[in-house]
Amino acid sequence: MDRKTFLSYLGTGATALAAASAGLGVLEGKASAMSGTANHLFGFKTNRVSGYFEPIEPTKADQLVLPKNFKYDVIAAFDDVINPAGEKFGSGCDYNAFFPIKGSNVRGLLVNNHEYSTIFSIGPVKDGKMSADQIHKNLYYQGMSVIEVYRDEKGVWKMDTTSTHARRINGFTKFDITGPAKGIPALKGATTATGTFANCSGGVTLWNTVLSCEENFEETAAVSKLPDTHYGWVVEVDPFDKSFLKKHTALGRFNHENTAMGLAADGRIVVYMGDDKKDACVYKFISKNKYDKSKGRANSALLEEGTLYVANLKSGKWQPITLEAVTKAIAEDKEAQAKFKSQGDVVTYCQEAARFVGGTPTDRPEDIEISPFDNTVFICHTNNDNHGNIHGHITRIFEAGNDLAAMEFDFEIFAAGGRQSGFSSPDNLAFDSNGDLWVVTDISSSSQNKGVHKPFMNNGLFVIPTSGPDQGAALQFASGPVESELTGPFFTPDEQTLFLSVQHPGENTEDLSKPSSTWPHRSGENMARCAVVAISGFKLES
Repeated sequence: MDRKTFLSYLGTGATALAAASAGLGVLEGKASAMSGTANHLFGFKTNRVSGYFEPIEPTKADQLVLPKNFKYDVIAAFDDVINPAGEKFGSGCDYNAFFPIKGSNVRGLLVNNHEYSTIFSIGPVKDGKMSADQIHKNLYYQGMSVIEVYRDEKGVWKMDTTSTHARRINGFTKFDITGPAKGIPALKGATTATGTFANCSGGVTLWNTVLSCEENFEETAAVSKLPDTHYGWVVEVDPFDKSFLKKHTALGRFNHENTAMGLAADGRIVVYMGDDKKDACVYKFISKNKYDKSKGRANSALLEEGTLYVANLKSGKWQPITLEAVTKAIAEDKEAQAKFKSQGDVVTYCQEAARFVGGTPTDRPEDIEISPFDNTVFICHTNNDNHGNIHGHITRIFEAGNDLAAMEFDFEIFAAGGRQSGFSSPDNLAFDSNGDLWVVTDISSSSQNKGVHKPFMNNGLFVIPTSGPDQGAALQFASGPVESELTGPFFTPDEQTLFLSVQHPGENTEDLSKPSSTWPHRSGENMARCAVVAISGFKLES
Protein backbone atom coordinates (compact mmCIF):
# COMPACT_ATOMS: atom_id res chain seq x y z
CA MET A 1 0.00 0.00 0.00
CA ASP A 2 1.49 3.36 -0.97
CA ARG A 3 1.51 6.31 1.37
CA LYS A 4 -1.37 8.17 -0.34
CA THR A 5 -3.62 5.12 -0.05
CA PHE A 6 -2.57 4.59 3.55
CA LEU A 7 -3.42 8.15 4.47
CA SER A 8 -6.85 7.87 2.87
CA TYR A 9 -7.76 5.21 5.45
CA LEU A 10 -6.88 7.42 8.40
CA GLY A 11 -8.91 10.00 10.25
CA THR A 12 -7.82 13.62 10.43
CA GLY A 13 -5.95 13.28 13.71
CA ALA A 14 -4.13 10.14 12.65
CA THR A 15 -3.34 11.70 9.27
CA ALA A 16 -1.64 14.62 10.95
CA LEU A 17 0.35 12.20 13.11
CA ALA A 18 1.39 10.12 10.11
CA ALA A 19 2.31 13.21 8.16
CA ALA A 20 4.47 14.48 10.98
CA SER A 21 6.31 11.16 11.20
CA ALA A 22 7.01 11.38 7.47
CA GLY A 23 8.54 14.83 7.71
CA LEU A 24 5.44 16.83 6.77
CA GLY A 25 4.11 19.54 9.05
CA VAL A 26 0.59 20.98 9.05
CA LEU A 27 -0.59 24.55 8.93
CA GLU A 28 -2.56 25.38 12.05
CA GLY A 29 -4.89 28.23 12.93
CA LYS A 30 -6.60 30.53 10.47
CA ALA A 31 -6.28 28.33 7.41
CA SER A 32 -8.68 25.69 8.70
CA ALA A 33 -11.19 28.41 9.51
CA MET A 34 -11.29 29.31 5.83
CA SER A 35 -12.85 25.96 4.87
CA GLY A 36 -16.10 26.39 3.01
CA THR A 37 -15.72 30.12 2.42
CA ALA A 38 -14.48 30.07 -1.16
CA ASN A 39 -16.48 27.42 -3.04
CA HIS A 40 -14.88 28.18 -6.36
CA LEU A 41 -11.50 26.51 -6.80
CA PHE A 42 -11.06 25.73 -10.54
CA GLY A 43 -14.75 26.46 -11.03
CA PHE A 44 -15.91 23.50 -8.93
CA LYS A 45 -18.37 24.11 -6.07
CA THR A 46 -15.71 23.64 -3.46
CA ASN A 47 -12.44 25.05 -2.24
CA ARG A 48 -11.27 21.70 -0.91
CA VAL A 49 -8.67 20.27 -3.22
CA SER A 50 -8.56 16.81 -1.71
CA GLY A 51 -11.51 14.72 -2.79
CA TYR A 52 -12.13 16.72 -5.96
CA PHE A 53 -9.24 15.46 -8.04
CA GLU A 54 -7.59 12.09 -8.24
CA PRO A 55 -3.84 12.55 -7.72
CA ILE A 56 -1.83 11.49 -10.74
CA GLU A 57 1.07 9.10 -10.65
CA PRO A 58 4.61 10.16 -11.65
CA THR A 59 5.26 9.85 -15.38
CA LYS A 60 8.06 10.07 -17.95
CA ALA A 61 5.69 11.17 -20.72
CA ASP A 62 6.53 14.11 -22.97
CA GLN A 63 3.26 15.72 -21.98
CA LEU A 64 1.79 18.10 -19.45
CA VAL A 65 -0.29 15.57 -17.53
CA LEU A 66 -3.23 16.70 -15.34
CA PRO A 67 -5.89 14.84 -13.32
CA LYS A 68 -9.13 13.92 -15.04
CA ASN A 69 -11.68 16.76 -15.14
CA PHE A 70 -8.93 19.32 -15.79
CA LYS A 71 -7.59 20.86 -19.00
CA TYR A 72 -4.91 23.33 -20.04
CA ASP A 73 -4.67 25.93 -22.77
CA VAL A 74 -1.29 27.04 -24.16
CA ILE A 75 -1.56 30.83 -24.04
CA ALA A 76 1.89 31.84 -25.26
CA ALA A 77 4.95 29.84 -26.24
CA PHE A 78 8.52 30.77 -27.13
CA ASP A 79 8.77 33.03 -30.19
CA ASP A 80 5.03 33.68 -30.47
CA VAL A 81 4.18 37.22 -31.59
CA ILE A 82 2.68 39.11 -28.64
CA ASN A 83 1.71 42.54 -30.06
CA PRO A 84 1.16 44.56 -33.26
CA ALA A 85 4.84 45.59 -33.23
CA GLY A 86 5.79 41.94 -33.81
CA GLU A 87 7.68 41.47 -30.54
CA LYS A 88 8.22 37.84 -29.59
CA PHE A 89 7.52 35.88 -26.41
CA GLY A 90 10.80 35.05 -24.69
CA SER A 91 12.72 31.95 -23.63
CA GLY A 92 12.84 30.09 -20.33
CA CYS A 93 9.45 31.29 -19.11
CA ASP A 94 9.19 31.30 -15.32
CA TYR A 95 7.22 33.51 -12.89
CA ASN A 96 3.65 34.58 -13.68
CA ALA A 97 1.52 37.40 -12.26
CA PHE A 98 -2.03 38.16 -13.42
CA PHE A 99 -3.45 41.71 -13.28
CA PRO A 100 -7.19 41.96 -13.99
CA ILE A 101 -8.39 44.60 -16.45
CA LYS A 102 -11.36 46.48 -14.96
CA GLY A 103 -11.70 43.86 -12.25
CA SER A 104 -12.19 40.98 -14.68
CA ASN A 105 -11.21 37.41 -13.85
CA VAL A 106 -11.26 36.48 -17.54
CA ARG A 107 -9.24 39.31 -19.08
CA GLY A 108 -6.07 40.87 -17.80
CA LEU A 109 -2.36 41.41 -18.21
CA LEU A 110 -0.10 38.45 -17.55
CA VAL A 111 3.50 39.24 -16.67
CA ASN A 112 5.91 36.40 -17.39
CA ASN A 113 9.62 36.17 -16.58
CA HIS A 114 12.19 34.76 -19.02
CA GLU A 115 15.14 33.21 -17.23
CA TYR A 116 17.55 32.02 -19.92
CA SER A 117 18.06 30.90 -23.48
CA THR A 118 18.23 27.34 -24.80
CA ILE A 119 19.37 25.63 -27.99
CA PHE A 120 15.86 26.21 -29.36
CA SER A 121 16.10 29.99 -28.95
CA ILE A 122 19.70 30.76 -29.95
CA GLY A 123 20.87 27.55 -31.64
CA PRO A 124 23.87 25.40 -30.69
CA VAL A 125 26.86 27.31 -29.31
CA LYS A 126 30.01 26.21 -31.14
CA ASP A 127 33.20 25.72 -29.16
CA GLY A 128 31.59 27.39 -26.16
CA LYS A 129 31.57 30.84 -27.79
CA MET A 130 28.43 32.69 -28.86
CA SER A 131 28.33 34.53 -32.15
CA ALA A 132 27.28 38.18 -32.30
CA ASP A 133 23.82 37.10 -33.45
CA GLN A 134 23.52 34.65 -30.57
CA ILE A 135 24.57 37.31 -28.05
CA HIS A 136 21.84 39.58 -29.42
CA LYS A 137 19.21 36.83 -29.29
CA ASN A 138 20.34 35.87 -25.79
CA LEU A 139 19.66 39.40 -24.55
CA TYR A 140 16.42 39.72 -26.53
CA TYR A 141 14.79 36.49 -25.39
CA GLN A 142 15.53 36.94 -21.68
CA GLY A 143 13.81 39.41 -19.39
CA MET A 144 10.03 39.69 -19.21
CA SER A 145 6.88 39.66 -21.34
CA VAL A 146 3.72 41.59 -20.59
CA ILE A 147 0.87 40.03 -22.55
CA GLU A 148 -2.89 40.52 -22.56
CA VAL A 149 -4.86 37.31 -22.01
CA TYR A 150 -8.54 36.47 -22.00
CA ARG A 151 -10.93 33.53 -21.75
CA ASP A 152 -13.27 33.27 -24.73
CA GLU A 153 -16.94 32.28 -24.75
CA LYS A 154 -15.96 28.60 -25.08
CA GLY A 155 -13.80 28.75 -21.95
CA VAL A 156 -10.49 28.73 -23.83
CA TRP A 157 -7.71 31.04 -22.67
CA LYS A 158 -5.94 32.97 -25.42
CA MET A 159 -3.48 35.81 -25.98
CA ASP A 160 -4.76 39.08 -27.44
CA THR A 161 -2.02 40.03 -29.90
CA THR A 162 -3.76 43.36 -30.68
CA SER A 163 -3.14 44.61 -27.13
CA THR A 164 -1.70 48.10 -26.64
CA HIS A 165 -0.28 46.98 -23.28
CA ALA A 166 1.66 43.96 -24.55
CA ARG A 167 5.43 44.46 -24.70
CA ARG A 168 8.84 42.96 -24.06
CA ILE A 169 11.22 44.05 -21.31
CA ASN A 170 14.65 42.55 -21.94
CA GLY A 171 18.40 42.95 -22.13
CA PHE A 172 18.04 46.22 -24.08
CA THR A 173 15.53 48.00 -21.81
CA LYS A 174 16.74 50.96 -19.75
CA PHE A 175 16.16 51.00 -15.98
CA ASP A 176 16.59 53.68 -13.33
CA ILE A 177 18.84 52.64 -10.45
CA THR A 178 17.60 53.48 -6.95
CA GLY A 179 18.97 53.13 -3.44
CA PRO A 180 22.43 53.11 -1.86
CA ALA A 181 24.35 51.71 -4.87
CA LYS A 182 23.11 54.39 -7.26
CA GLY A 183 26.09 56.19 -8.79
CA ILE A 184 28.77 54.50 -6.68
CA PRO A 185 32.18 53.53 -8.09
CA ALA A 186 31.33 49.79 -7.92
CA LEU A 187 28.60 50.48 -10.51
CA LYS A 188 30.94 52.71 -12.53
CA GLY A 189 29.01 55.76 -11.37
CA ALA A 190 25.86 54.61 -13.18
CA THR A 191 22.42 55.94 -12.29
CA THR A 192 20.76 53.84 -15.00
CA ALA A 193 21.32 50.29 -16.21
CA THR A 194 20.72 48.78 -19.62
CA GLY A 195 18.75 45.57 -19.57
CA THR A 196 17.42 42.90 -17.26
CA PHE A 197 18.02 39.19 -17.76
CA ALA A 198 18.15 35.89 -15.88
CA ASN A 199 14.70 36.81 -14.56
CA CYS A 200 13.62 33.93 -12.37
CA SER A 201 10.70 34.34 -9.99
CA GLY A 202 9.24 37.52 -8.53
CA GLY A 203 6.36 38.98 -6.58
CA VAL A 204 3.52 41.48 -6.63
CA THR A 205 3.72 44.64 -4.52
CA LEU A 206 0.96 46.03 -2.34
CA TRP A 207 0.63 48.86 -4.89
CA ASN A 208 0.06 46.50 -7.84
CA THR A 209 3.42 46.48 -9.57
CA VAL A 210 5.70 43.51 -10.24
CA LEU A 211 9.05 42.76 -8.67
CA SER A 212 11.19 40.56 -10.92
CA CYS A 213 14.38 38.89 -9.74
CA GLU A 214 17.68 38.67 -11.61
CA GLU A 215 19.16 35.30 -10.69
CA ASN A 216 22.03 33.65 -12.59
CA PHE A 217 23.11 36.79 -14.43
CA GLU A 218 26.88 36.28 -14.48
CA GLU A 219 27.28 34.38 -17.75
CA THR A 220 25.04 36.66 -19.82
CA ALA A 221 26.72 39.78 -18.43
CA ALA A 222 30.17 38.39 -19.21
CA VAL A 223 29.45 37.22 -22.77
CA SER A 224 27.67 40.50 -23.53
CA LYS A 225 30.55 42.55 -22.07
CA LEU A 226 28.21 44.30 -19.65
CA PRO A 227 29.23 45.43 -16.14
CA ASP A 228 28.16 42.60 -13.84
CA THR A 229 27.40 44.95 -10.95
CA HIS A 230 24.46 46.31 -12.96
CA TYR A 231 22.73 42.91 -12.60
CA GLY A 232 21.67 40.62 -9.78
CA TRP A 233 19.11 43.10 -8.46
CA VAL A 234 15.36 43.18 -7.89
CA VAL A 235 13.64 45.15 -10.65
CA GLU A 236 10.21 46.78 -10.47
CA VAL A 237 7.87 47.30 -13.43
CA ASP A 238 4.31 48.55 -13.80
CA PRO A 239 2.40 46.30 -16.24
CA PHE A 240 0.15 49.21 -17.23
CA ASP A 241 2.87 51.90 -17.52
CA LYS A 242 5.76 51.30 -19.91
CA SER A 243 7.80 54.15 -18.44
CA PHE A 244 8.04 52.76 -14.89
CA LEU A 245 11.24 50.66 -14.72
CA LYS A 246 13.49 50.51 -11.65
CA LYS A 247 16.31 48.47 -10.11
CA HIS A 248 16.17 48.63 -6.31
CA THR A 249 19.67 48.26 -4.88
CA ALA A 250 18.56 48.53 -1.24
CA LEU A 251 17.27 44.95 -1.56
CA GLY A 252 20.79 43.65 -2.18
CA ARG A 253 22.59 42.06 -5.11
CA PHE A 254 22.76 38.28 -5.23
CA ASN A 255 21.24 35.36 -7.18
CA HIS A 256 17.67 36.40 -6.43
CA GLU A 257 14.90 33.82 -6.72
CA ASN A 258 11.80 35.78 -5.73
CA THR A 259 10.29 38.34 -3.37
CA ALA A 260 7.49 37.99 -0.83
CA MET A 261 6.08 41.28 0.46
CA GLY A 262 4.12 41.81 3.65
CA LEU A 263 3.38 44.43 6.29
CA ALA A 264 5.01 44.74 9.70
CA ALA A 265 2.81 45.35 12.72
CA ASP A 266 3.75 49.05 12.60
CA GLY A 267 2.96 49.41 8.89
CA ARG A 268 6.45 49.18 7.40
CA ILE A 269 7.05 47.08 4.29
CA VAL A 270 8.87 43.75 4.73
CA VAL A 271 10.31 41.88 1.72
CA TYR A 272 11.63 38.32 2.07
CA MET A 273 14.10 37.04 -0.52
CA GLY A 274 15.91 33.81 -1.37
CA ASP A 275 19.33 33.37 -2.98
CA ASP A 276 19.29 30.37 -5.33
CA LYS A 277 22.78 29.08 -4.74
CA LYS A 278 24.28 26.27 -2.71
CA ASP A 279 25.23 27.45 0.78
CA ALA A 280 23.41 30.76 0.29
CA CYS A 281 21.47 32.81 2.83
CA VAL A 282 17.90 33.98 3.45
CA TYR A 283 17.21 37.72 3.52
CA LYS A 284 14.57 40.23 4.47
CA PHE A 285 14.35 43.97 3.88
CA ILE A 286 12.41 46.32 6.17
CA SER A 287 11.57 49.78 4.87
CA LYS A 288 12.42 52.88 6.86
CA ASN A 289 9.01 54.45 6.33
CA LYS A 290 5.47 53.11 6.50
CA TYR A 291 3.10 51.99 3.77
CA ASP A 292 0.27 54.39 2.91
CA LYS A 293 -2.37 52.79 0.69
CA SER A 294 -3.66 56.20 -0.43
CA LYS A 295 -0.30 56.96 -2.08
CA GLY A 296 -0.62 54.10 -4.57
CA ARG A 297 2.47 53.53 -6.69
CA ALA A 298 4.37 56.29 -4.86
CA ASN A 299 4.91 53.64 -2.17
CA SER A 300 7.63 52.30 -4.45
CA ALA A 301 9.93 54.78 -2.70
CA LEU A 302 9.73 52.49 0.36
CA LEU A 303 12.01 50.07 -1.49
CA GLU A 304 14.73 52.69 -1.78
CA GLU A 305 15.49 53.19 1.90
CA GLY A 306 15.52 50.68 4.74
CA THR A 307 17.57 47.93 6.35
CA LEU A 308 18.56 44.61 4.82
CA TYR A 309 18.88 41.61 7.17
CA VAL A 310 20.17 38.04 6.86
CA ALA A 311 18.92 35.04 8.83
CA ASN A 312 21.13 33.35 11.42
CA LEU A 313 19.36 30.02 11.88
CA LYS A 314 21.53 28.96 14.79
CA SER A 315 20.68 31.96 16.97
CA GLY A 316 17.22 32.56 15.51
CA LYS A 317 18.07 36.20 14.85
CA TRP A 318 18.02 38.54 11.87
CA GLN A 319 21.43 40.15 11.48
CA PRO A 320 21.58 43.65 9.93
CA ILE A 321 23.69 43.89 6.77
CA THR A 322 24.79 47.47 7.32
CA LEU A 323 28.08 49.26 6.80
CA GLU A 324 28.41 49.55 10.57
CA ALA A 325 27.89 45.81 11.13
CA VAL A 326 30.19 44.79 8.29
CA THR A 327 32.91 47.24 9.34
CA LYS A 328 32.83 45.79 12.85
CA ALA A 329 33.02 42.23 11.51
CA ILE A 330 36.02 42.92 9.24
CA ALA A 331 38.02 45.02 11.72
CA GLU A 332 41.05 42.76 11.23
CA ASP A 333 40.63 42.16 7.48
CA LYS A 334 42.43 44.88 5.52
CA GLU A 335 41.47 43.45 2.12
CA ALA A 336 37.77 43.43 2.99
CA GLN A 337 37.99 46.92 4.43
CA ALA A 338 39.15 48.18 1.07
CA LYS A 339 36.09 46.66 -0.58
CA PHE A 340 33.38 47.82 1.84
CA LYS A 341 33.55 51.59 2.11
CA SER A 342 29.86 52.49 1.80
CA GLN A 343 26.41 50.97 2.18
CA GLY A 344 26.36 50.86 -1.61
CA ASP A 345 29.36 48.52 -1.51
CA VAL A 346 27.62 46.41 1.13
CA VAL A 347 24.51 45.81 -0.99
CA THR A 348 26.55 45.34 -4.18
CA TYR A 349 28.67 42.59 -2.63
CA CYS A 350 25.83 41.36 -0.48
CA GLN A 351 26.68 37.65 -0.38
CA GLU A 352 30.08 38.33 1.17
CA ALA A 353 28.70 40.95 3.53
CA ALA A 354 25.95 38.60 4.72
CA ARG A 355 28.45 35.94 5.70
CA PHE A 356 30.64 38.48 7.49
CA VAL A 357 27.74 39.49 9.78
CA GLY A 358 26.72 35.92 10.60
CA GLY A 359 24.27 34.79 7.90
CA THR A 360 23.70 31.04 7.89
CA PRO A 361 24.54 29.21 4.63
CA THR A 362 21.56 27.06 3.59
CA ASP A 363 20.45 24.68 0.86
CA ARG A 364 19.53 26.81 -2.16
CA PRO A 365 16.78 28.99 -0.69
CA GLU A 366 14.50 29.51 -3.67
CA ASP A 367 10.88 30.65 -3.48
CA ILE A 368 9.66 32.30 -0.28
CA GLU A 369 5.99 33.00 0.46
CA ILE A 370 4.20 34.54 3.43
CA SER A 371 1.15 32.56 4.54
CA PRO A 372 -1.92 34.79 4.08
CA PHE A 373 -3.47 33.14 7.13
CA ASP A 374 -0.97 33.33 9.97
CA ASN A 375 2.06 35.38 8.87
CA THR A 376 4.41 32.40 8.96
CA VAL A 377 7.02 32.38 6.21
CA PHE A 378 7.61 29.38 3.93
CA ILE A 379 10.97 28.82 2.21
CA CYS A 380 11.79 26.22 -0.44
CA HIS A 381 15.26 24.90 0.26
CA THR A 382 15.54 23.05 -3.03
CA ASN A 383 18.54 20.80 -2.34
CA ASN A 384 22.28 20.84 -1.69
CA ASP A 385 24.34 17.78 -2.56
CA ASN A 386 27.40 19.41 -0.99
CA HIS A 387 26.27 17.89 2.27
CA GLY A 388 23.73 15.25 1.39
CA ASN A 389 20.45 17.18 1.18
CA ILE A 390 19.47 15.55 -2.11
CA HIS A 391 15.71 16.07 -2.06
CA GLY A 392 15.39 19.41 -0.25
CA HIS A 393 12.74 20.61 2.17
CA ILE A 394 10.32 23.43 2.92
CA THR A 395 11.21 25.52 5.96
CA ARG A 396 8.58 27.44 7.91
CA ILE A 397 9.65 30.50 9.90
CA PHE A 398 7.72 31.81 12.91
CA GLU A 399 8.53 35.47 13.55
CA ALA A 400 8.53 36.56 17.21
CA GLY A 401 5.19 38.05 18.20
CA ASN A 402 3.82 37.15 14.75
CA ASP A 403 5.40 40.40 13.51
CA LEU A 404 7.17 40.30 10.16
CA ALA A 405 9.56 43.02 11.39
CA ALA A 406 10.67 40.98 14.40
CA MET A 407 14.38 40.54 14.96
CA GLU A 408 14.04 37.00 16.34
CA PHE A 409 12.37 33.88 14.94
CA ASP A 410 11.95 30.15 15.28
CA PHE A 411 11.54 27.62 12.47
CA GLU A 412 10.51 24.08 11.58
CA ILE A 413 10.80 21.73 8.62
CA PHE A 414 7.26 21.89 7.24
CA ALA A 415 7.80 19.35 4.45
CA ALA A 416 10.75 17.12 3.64
CA GLY A 417 11.39 15.96 0.10
CA GLY A 418 12.04 12.27 -0.52
CA ARG A 419 10.34 8.92 -1.00
CA GLN A 420 8.15 9.42 2.05
CA SER A 421 6.57 12.58 0.67
CA GLY A 422 6.56 11.71 -3.02
CA PHE A 423 8.34 14.84 -4.27
CA SER A 424 11.92 16.04 -4.62
CA SER A 425 13.54 19.47 -4.88
CA PRO A 426 10.73 21.96 -4.07
CA ASP A 427 11.06 25.27 -5.92
CA ASN A 428 8.09 27.69 -6.28
CA LEU A 429 5.16 28.05 -3.86
CA ALA A 430 1.62 29.43 -3.96
CA PHE A 431 -1.25 29.42 -1.46
CA ASP A 432 -4.89 29.04 -2.38
CA SER A 433 -7.77 30.54 -0.39
CA ASN A 434 -8.14 27.39 1.69
CA GLY A 435 -4.57 27.67 2.93
CA ASP A 436 -3.41 24.71 0.85
CA LEU A 437 0.16 24.98 -0.39
CA TRP A 438 0.93 24.44 -4.09
CA VAL A 439 4.52 23.35 -4.78
CA VAL A 440 6.44 22.83 -8.03
CA THR A 441 9.67 20.86 -8.17
CA ASP A 442 13.09 21.46 -9.71
CA ILE A 443 14.93 18.18 -10.20
CA SER A 444 17.70 19.11 -12.64
CA SER A 445 17.30 17.73 -16.16
CA SER A 446 20.56 15.81 -15.80
CA SER A 447 19.20 14.01 -12.70
CA GLN A 448 15.63 13.26 -13.80
CA ASN A 449 14.77 9.57 -13.97
CA LYS A 450 18.22 8.59 -12.72
CA GLY A 451 19.58 7.18 -9.47
CA VAL A 452 17.67 8.22 -6.37
CA HIS A 453 15.47 10.49 -8.51
CA LYS A 454 13.95 7.59 -10.49
CA PRO A 455 10.76 7.31 -8.38
CA PHE A 456 9.81 10.95 -9.02
CA MET A 457 10.19 10.75 -12.82
CA ASN A 458 9.49 14.16 -14.48
CA ASN A 459 9.13 17.34 -12.45
CA GLY A 460 5.66 18.09 -11.17
CA LEU A 461 3.16 20.28 -9.35
CA PHE A 462 1.94 19.13 -5.95
CA VAL A 463 -0.60 20.41 -3.45
CA ILE A 464 -0.27 19.92 0.31
CA PRO A 465 -3.71 20.27 1.93
CA THR A 466 -3.51 21.96 5.34
CA SER A 467 -6.92 20.80 6.57
CA GLY A 468 -9.32 17.95 5.87
CA PRO A 469 -8.77 14.21 5.39
CA ASP A 470 -5.57 14.60 3.32
CA GLN A 471 -4.02 17.16 5.65
CA GLY A 472 -0.24 17.11 5.30
CA ALA A 473 -0.12 14.75 2.30
CA ALA A 474 1.65 15.87 -0.87
CA LEU A 475 -0.76 15.11 -3.74
CA GLN A 476 0.58 15.28 -7.30
CA PHE A 477 -1.57 17.50 -9.50
CA ALA A 478 0.57 17.79 -12.64
CA SER A 479 3.61 16.28 -14.35
CA GLY A 480 5.69 18.22 -16.84
CA PRO A 481 7.09 17.18 -20.24
CA VAL A 482 10.54 15.64 -20.68
CA GLU A 483 13.42 17.65 -19.14
CA SER A 484 11.12 20.50 -18.10
CA GLU A 485 10.25 22.06 -14.80
CA LEU A 486 6.92 23.64 -13.92
CA THR A 487 7.26 27.17 -12.56
CA GLY A 488 5.37 30.29 -11.56
CA PRO A 489 1.98 28.98 -10.31
CA PHE A 490 -0.43 31.94 -10.02
CA PHE A 491 -4.22 31.92 -9.54
CA THR A 492 -6.74 34.37 -10.96
CA PRO A 493 -8.53 36.24 -8.12
CA ASP A 494 -11.55 33.92 -8.38
CA GLU A 495 -9.21 30.90 -8.46
CA GLN A 496 -11.00 29.34 -11.43
CA THR A 497 -7.74 29.43 -13.40
CA LEU A 498 -4.16 28.57 -12.49
CA PHE A 499 -1.41 30.00 -14.70
CA LEU A 500 1.69 27.83 -14.90
CA SER A 501 4.90 27.97 -16.92
CA VAL A 502 6.43 24.93 -18.60
CA GLN A 503 10.12 25.82 -18.60
CA HIS A 504 12.89 24.34 -20.79
CA PRO A 505 11.28 21.14 -22.16
CA GLY A 506 13.97 19.20 -24.02
CA GLU A 507 16.69 21.14 -22.22
CA ASN A 508 19.38 18.52 -22.85
CA THR A 509 18.91 18.53 -26.64
CA GLU A 510 22.27 18.71 -28.43
CA ASP A 511 21.13 18.09 -32.00
CA LEU A 512 18.17 20.17 -33.22
CA SER A 513 17.22 17.38 -35.62
CA LYS A 514 16.84 15.03 -32.65
CA PRO A 515 15.12 17.00 -29.86
CA SER A 516 14.55 15.14 -26.60
CA SER A 517 11.13 16.83 -26.32
CA THR A 518 8.75 18.31 -28.87
CA TRP A 519 6.17 19.66 -26.39
CA PRO A 520 3.75 21.43 -26.96
CA HIS A 521 3.67 19.25 -30.09
CA ARG A 522 2.66 21.86 -32.61
CA SER A 523 1.70 20.54 -36.01
CA GLY A 524 4.58 20.46 -38.47
CA GLU A 525 7.24 21.24 -35.84
CA ASN A 526 10.11 19.17 -34.54
CA MET A 527 11.15 21.30 -31.58
CA ALA A 528 10.28 22.08 -27.98
CA ARG A 529 8.93 25.44 -26.83
CA CYS A 530 8.65 26.74 -23.29
CA ALA A 531 5.17 28.13 -22.69
CA VAL A 532 2.72 29.53 -20.17
CA VAL A 533 -0.53 27.61 -19.81
CA ALA A 534 -3.89 28.22 -18.15
CA ILE A 535 -5.27 25.28 -16.16
CA SER A 536 -8.97 25.02 -15.37
CA GLY A 537 -11.58 22.44 -14.42
CA PHE A 538 -14.12 21.54 -17.06
CA LYS A 539 -16.13 18.55 -15.92
CA LEU A 540 -17.15 17.25 -12.51
CA GLU A 541 -18.24 13.63 -12.71
CA SER A 542 -20.93 12.39 -10.38
